[in-house]
Amino acid sequence: MAEQLMGVGECILKLVWKAFQRLQNLPEGVKEIQDELGMLKNFMEDKEADGENDATERNKKMQLRKITFLTEDVIDEYLIRIREKRPQDGRGWPAFPSKAAYHIQTLIPRFKISYKIESMLSVVRRTNERCTRDRPKSTQNEANNTISSQREDPLIKDDEIVGLAEPTQILENLLRNGQEERTVLFVEGAPGVGKTTLARHVFDNVHNDFKCHALITVSQSYVVEKVLKDMIYILCKERGEDPPNNLPSLLPTLKTEVRNYLRGKRYVLLFDDVWDENFWVEIENALIDDKNSSRIIITTRIENVANSCKNSTFFVEEYKLENPLTEEESLRLLYKKARYNSDYPEELRDIALEIVRTCSALPLAIVVAGGLLSEKGGSAHEWRLFSEELKRNSELNIVTKIIGLSYDNLLSHLRSCLLYFGMYPKDYEIESERLVRQWVAEGFVTHEEGKTLEEVAHKYLLELVRRSLVQVLSFSKKEKVKKCRVSDSIHNMIRTKMKDTWFGGGGHDQSESSELVRRLTIQANNDLNRRIKRSHIRSIISIPGKQEESWYSDLERNILKDDMPLKVLDFEGCGLPCVPKMLGNLIYLRYLSFRGTQIKVLPKSIGKLVNLETLDIRQTQVCKVPKEITKLRKLLHLLTPDSAFSSIEWKDIGGMTRLQKIPQVRMEGDGVAIKEVGKLKQLRVLRVLCFGAEHITSLFNSINEMKHLQALRIEKSGDRIDLNTETMSGECRLRKLFLDMKLETLPNWIPQLRHLERLTLRHSDLTNDPLESLKDMPSLLVLSLSHAYEGQTLHFQPGGFKTLRKLNLEHLWNLNSILIEETALQALEYFELTCLDDLRTVPDGIQHLRKLVRVSYMPTQFVEEIMAICDSREAVTEDSLGTSPAILETVYLNLMHSARPLILSLCFLSFLLYFHLFFSESI
Repeated sequence: MAEQLMGVGECILKLVWKAFQRLQNLPEGVKEIQDELGMLKNFMEDKEADGENDATERNKKMQLRKITFLTEDVIDEYLIRIREKRPQDGRGWPAFPSKAAYHIQTLIPRFKISYKIESMLSVVRRTNERCTRDRPKSTQNEANNTISSQREDPLIKDDEIVGLAEPTQILENLLRNGQEERTVLFVEGAPGVGKTTLARHVFDNVHNDFKCHALITVSQSYVVEKVLKDMIYILCKERGEDPPNNLPSLLPTLKTEVRNYLRGKRYVLLFDDVWDENFWVEIENALIDDKNSSRIIITTRIENVANSCKNSTFFVEEYKLENPLTEEESLRLLYKKARYNSDYPEELRDIALEIVRTCSALPLAIVVAGGLLSEKGGSAHEWRLFSEELKRNSELNIVTKIIGLSYDNLLSHLRSCLLYFGMYPKDYEIESERLVRQWVAEGFVTHEEGKTLEEVAHKYLLELVRRSLVQVLSFSKKEKVKKCRVSDSIHNMIRTKMKDTWFGGGGHDQSESSELVRRLTIQANNDLNRRIKRSHIRSIISIPGKQEESWYSDLERNILKDDMPLKVLDFEGCGLPCVPKMLGNLIYLRYLSFRGTQIKVLPKSIGKLVNLETLDIRQTQVCKVPKEITKLRKLLHLLTPDSAFSSIEWKDIGGMTRLQKIPQVRMEGDGVAIKEVGKLKQLRVLRVLCFGAEHITSLFNSINEMKHLQALRIEKSGDRIDLNTETMSGECRLRKLFLDMKLETLPNWIPQLRHLERLTLRHSDLTNDPLESLKDMPSLLVLSLSHAYEGQTLHFQPGGFKTLRKLNLEHLWNLNSILIEETALQALEYFELTCLDDLRTVPDGIQHLRKLVRVSYMPTQFVEEIMAICDSREAVTEDSLGTSPAILETVYLNLMHSARPLILSLCFLSFLLYFHLFFSESI
């Protein structure tokens, strides 16, 4: 009996010892499985590059994908539930006595994960061994080793639309001239022929001729209510107004709102990519016709869309775009997209001719082909191989074939980034900041020395743009991509690849298999009732659409669950009424957005999301940020509505040292807020309100510690402040500065900001001309002076402001003279004068400028003199002043404004005369 007990004891000791060893070796096991996973992903890349599509190969790829997903999940579980909870001291070592508590609390999770790691490691090893045996020696895709750095030119906007000069002139003439009645212009053509490119180019050229304008992408799955809401939002933004928080949901009420916005204004609207024949019938009543030459542009690939409009509207024009490129134009476009200018090698011409002929003169095909060739180098051999590749598989559509080749040529992380566009519907306009933060949260972005992950992600986006796989819709003021999307053809390819790789599904393609979905798009209630293996979902993006009121409860019941490895949860723009109950249990989350939803309260459980990097609650009804927010030590972006900023307890925020964006800071009497904010050395943007003179030194000491600060806004009312006693660090890389306060003098450190691009001075009440100090700033692009100068004269000296593009002068009450020397302001593109009541003569030297000023609410004498300059073709040429109908319209509006007292007097006299005549006849 004793021997049996000893035997049992020995077995138990062996099991305990083995378990102890497994726990001890857990970090090494994780490192080993990470290495094996890297090998497995390389095998998958090779299989993708092989392009074999038979059933056996597809099944092999799916098995590899499944093993990859399971391995990624167990690694993430270890990182989040074990390693991230390990206490650290100042040197990164385990801290005592927390170490003991850590081992006790994580004992059971470590046991579970160690068994999972051991099991998955054997599976991955066997898989890698089998792949190694089956792998041909020459299958390595050498094209995917590095991102090509050849001819690394900066991204610029296309000023020239190749091959569309004649159509552009025709359409511009139709829009600018013609009858007074509202006119609808249809641009029709096959996919890839350039309809959208042409329409947007023309729209950009003419929209300044109209009082208001808007560009709306419609697409197949449009919702008319959303189209109208988007229009209202754009029109409000254009006028500098905040859009209404609660737009009506009923269609008739929305149409009335749009009519009210458009009433009395000459407008131009572009509705891009219309498919439905009933679209015009649904939207016509909202677009008021005030007989003021308003114009509407509609692009479509379906001829009947225009026919349906003719039944209800008399004034309809059609322009059919059919193979607009000649052979020479096709060559020029190909060379341009391949990053050659006029100095392209002559030996490439014959091969280039073969390529453009194979592309059938379709601009989309040529553009994508050029983007691919730009990464292959300039050798004739490389171009010849590409041309031969195009001629294979002749049964495939040429656009589909070229897009597929471009995708196969991408590096693996760029493929993932491109596939992410498939999470959004066709023609969906995505803000680049939203997109790149989601890429970072997903882990697509790798570290590069000296750059943040977001900066690297923006580099990835530019690479996709350069390859013509992503279209840029708008640029920020820094010439960075602001909004982007992919074309229909590329979106179709992406959706196919997503299905083949289990990358994502749902929403806009219900035909997809939902057994194993990595990323889920929710667009309607149908998406919430599908059979989905929830444990593998990494991202959920909800797209605004026709959803029933109970959709959020279906979401919690059918989709969300406590142990999901969710990294991205995005409800932007949806009608979410409240925060999901299990939010605090989604501890994997890195990106969380409630922007534009109806939520009113953030729960205290938000503090459990310790891995969160982005929290976006802008455009919500949240008025208070819970103090638990300070537990989110990895948070980079805290984006809140203005109504919520005052609720933040700044005394605890100094521990969130990774923050890059925070709400505006209101300084209290004790200055605790700015001291805590001074600990946030990674800040990129800072706005400070309501502080006293006693806080100045503390404020600037904090600012000088923020080596990455790019935008600074300081606002203060009351007495004048002397900022010359403070200094800015020589390492400062500030790009935007906004000072809203009374100043003794212009701070002497401002001209020393070598990287400053935008400077705004408001309510400064300076007595000395600030231009003398600012004229030699090397990077200044935008200068705005509002209530900023009390003097009578501004002098732009010779050679001053060499880089300035935009100048805004407003509410300078005493200003009566502006002198512009001949070599000043040579790069100026936009010059606005607003409410300068004493400026009655046109600035001396204005003829030296390339662009004409825009004037608003100026004295009658000034406006009349501008009108005379516009009318005088002998004294001032059109080239030197750049006169346009937009300027004339602005001047007309100013004349009306200046003549307002006279008009009112005449109206009053007319009323008295009518009143007198009426009673005379009555008597």
